[in-house]
Amino acid sequence: MSLKNQIKSDMKDAMRSSDKERLSVIRMLLASVQKREIEERRELDDAELLAVIEKQVKQHKDSAKQFSDAGRAERAEAELAEAAMLTAYLPEPLSDAELDAMIDAVINETGAASMKDMGKVMAAIKAQAQGRADMGALSGKIKARLAG
Repeated sequence: MSLKNQIKSDMKDAMRSSDKERLSVIRMLLASVQKREIEERRELDDAELLAVIEKQVKQHKDSAKQFSDAGRAERAEAELAEAAMLTAYLPEPLSDAELDAMIDAVINETGAASMKDMGKVMAAIKAQAQGRADMGALSGKIKARLAG
């Protein structure tokens, strides 16, 4: 079953069980997916759906931080709960050891030797780690490896 079909099935289950919070989160996600599909003028594949989900999770976490900083703890908790619901659709994250091994393999594969090769390494790793690693942190690790 494709990821999009799984999300739609979960939406139907949330409707049946009258889980309003989960239903709201899933509808928001499907709206983001539909918006992106309209922009792209084609149906998104699972990897692109993962990117949309990651973006939604990041937005919820950023919102939670802003609510927390503003002293609105109840709203921050709600945002984190929504982020957790979306995180369930993401694959299991890679461990640091797995990321390091992946970085080493790609550096050896591409023959990267300096910061000039950062783009090649990131492009190769992004396809493998999409949805399973924070790309910002991954970028930092690659920079450290290429600079050192």
